[in-house]
Amino acid sequence: MEILITIVHYFVCLFLIIVILLQAGKGADIGAAFGAGGSQTLFGARGAATFLNKMTAVVAILFLATSLGLVSFSKSPSSRSVLEKIPAAAPGPQTLPTAPLTTPETQK
Repeated sequence: MEILITIVHYFVCLFLIIVILLQAGKGADIGAAFGAGGSQTLFGARGAATFLNKMTAVVAILFLATSLGLVSFSKSPSSRSVLEKIPAAAPGPQTLPTAPLTTPETQK
């Protein structure tokens, strides 16, 4: 099951990249370079969502779902953390604090 979700995840990743790259940015026409894109403001009103915008939302939700599915598989009791695989270091010799060699009375 994990292998199936991993394969689906890879395809969703590639499809998400393709769908995002196919979208045209705001003011992507040649006139925008010369200031002719006045009707299309950077953060202004938008028209209806296009098919690619809706497809991006659907694929992003699929990407999130497959990511969460893979995380749930990685949290199985058989898998251990990388830090848990490191052997515990043997305790070294404990050093106790020593008394100062000089006291304020002997410094005079």
